[in-house]
Amino acid sequence: MSAVSTSPTASAPFRRDAEATKAVILRAARYLLARQAHADITLKAVAERAGVSPPLILKYFGNKDALFARVMSFETDADALLDAPLDELGRHMVRHVLVSQSQQGADPLVRIVFAPLHAAQGDILRANFRTQVTERLTERLDGPDAGLRAELAVANLLGLGVMYGIARGAQVRGAPLEEVVDRYAPAVQAHLTPGAGILRS
Repeated sequence: MSAVSTSPTASAPFRRDAEATKAVILRAARYLLARQAHADITLKAVAERAGVSPPLILKYFGNKDALFARVMSFETDADALLDAPLDELGRHMVRHVLVSQSQQGADPLVRIVFAPLHAAQGDILRANFRTQVTERLTERLDGPDAGLRAELAVANLLGLGVMYGIARGAQVRGAPLEEVVDRYAPAVQAHLTPGAGILRS
């Protein structure tokens, strides 16, 4: 007698809903992490911000430490941020930062700015940022001073993210997204491929 199997499509809507809910919870936790010390953030506050119940957070993440371990990781963000050929990477990264901020209400990098708020957790945030973002970008670069160039490129992106999402610069936010990309991407690309032409899409 063969085992009863379940169609893979039967649970797909539930998985999609679960993933969407997890994303909302993570976004809420990121929002709070950017505004108050890690020790002062409660699961209740995250739940209220996300519009879910605290037990649901426990179901998906286990506990506060597990939740914030995810929030303090840049691995998934770096996957998306670095997902382009090197000669197009500056343009891709600038667009990704702007689209994340303007359409998703999130920034892939800017939470590193708030590391000083978080004591020992701030050290974890810095270590993750270094290994998952700047060192990973460094590995993509050819030529001399690759580490310095990677950090300068990321610094450009952080500045853009801060101006758009924290300072809420009226001119940057009011300009067409592609115009900002056109103006800003060459400065980022110059660190990635110094001396090479900027590939326009």
